[in-house]
Amino acid sequence: MQALLALSRAIDRLNAFVGKYSIWLIFAATFISAANAIVRKAFDASSNAFLEVQWYLFAWSFLLAAGYTLLHREHVRIDVINSRLSKTKQVWIDIIGFSLFLTPLCVTILWLSMPVVIQMYQSGEVSGNPGGLIRWPVWAAIPVGITLLLLQGLSELVKRIAFLTGDGPDPMGKLSDKSAEEELAEALRAEAEIKQAQAAAALAAARQV
Repeated sequence: MQALLALSRAIDRLNAFVGKYSIWLIFAATFISAANAIVRKAFDASSNAFLEVQWYLFAWSFLLAAGYTLLHREHVRIDVINSRLSKTKQVWIDIIGFSLFLTPLCVTILWLSMPVVIQMYQSGEVSGNPGGLIRWPVWAAIPVGITLLLLQGLSELVKRIAFLTGDGPDPMGKLSDKSAEEELAEALRAEAEIKQAQAAAALAAARQV
């Protein structure tokens, strides 16, 4: 179990890293959108490539962040009933979901998408729009993103089994992206602010007297 937990931690670090930096794809899409609007208004010129690269970047950011979103348990959940159950039952529901639904779905998507990506890469298929882009880079986002999601599903499954066997902590707690040093700095800063507020209150009380 400890080897599996080590693998789980490695997967978590991978998706945390990918999720942290995938936000730059959104920034790039926004920048290209603004630049395209400026060029179109100022010089009356544009290209479908600008439009297509925006949804290429959005597709990559959306799919790359799927594993990161699962890591932080931010996918849409129906908790009306689940939240009323015991922690053990909640964990069992997740185990069933990861085993019988998430994993088979990811494997099926990978099985169906890989031949399409390979075929598009070999053929060099290009968008039918004038000035459009080559197609395979955006299709490649599907197997890459789904692989990260599949790995994170495995990590979550390991953590929940470890919790049931007493080998791991509660997997349902809120995660933080901050390092231990950052959390310590925030705690010290909050403590300093409290002391400053207390000192200010004491000074105000002394002036009133």
